Amino acid sequence: MRVQQMNHVNLIGQMTSDPTFVEMEGGKKIARFSLSTKETYLDAEGNTKNLKNWHRVTAWGKWVPVLEQLGSKGQALAIEGRLRSRFYNNNGQRKSFTEIEINDMVIL
Repeated sequence: MRVQQMNHVNLIGQMTSDPTFVEMEGGKKIARFSLSTKETYLDAEGNTKNLKNWHRVTAWGKWVPVLEQLGSKGQALAIEGRLRSRFYNNNGQRKSFTEIEINDMVIL
């Protein structure tokens, strides 16, 4: 039996930085920024706790001009995308990071 696999992420949060833009070979641009999300939960004593997460986000194609015009630190966004893990070498050590690649986005 084959299991259907899925790589899907939905987040609603705030941009914690202005986007940076990088021009790739062939003139394509990508936008990168960080997004924070907040979780609220009750601890064992019944106290409300907040947990903040920061996410690396990358946008391609039609989302780059939108972010150039409307993206700025503090902007609320709903994003839908997929996780991408990237690897690189730094002084002989293999490093990695995971980011969210946007498929769809709504500026809130």
